[in-house]
Amino acid sequence: MYTLEDLAEAKAELCTWLGRFDRYTGNNPQKYQSNIRTAQRKVSVIESSLRAVGAIPLSAVELLEKELDAAFPNAQNKQIVEYNGRNFQRRYWPVEKSRSGKSVVKWGKFWAEISLDV
Repeated sequence: MYTLEDLAEAKAELCTWLGRFDRYTGNNPQKYQSNIRTAQRKVSVIESSLRAVGAIPLSAVELLEKELDAAFPNAQNKQIVEYNGRNFQRRYWPVEKSRSGKSVVKWGKFWAEISLDV
């Protein structure tokens, strides 16, 4: 189980790698990128874990998305659902792409409120 101190350390490590990349003056655009991605993943995992146990409070949007995920766990991309008299659409976007940029390594998802005006 993670603590808030673990999160602070992970964010500091991420800032360190980003700072090294910012100060880098060489000719390699991929320099430090694997370290940065690893640090970003670590921050993301720790934040998710702390939100799951309640150490970091969820915002109103995150609570609504959690309810929608529980009510519609198998919703596909662009699927429209009705929840509490409101319409929502499930959407996905690429969070992380491969080094070549041609394939998606990790997908993100969210619910967008929409109006169905005919």
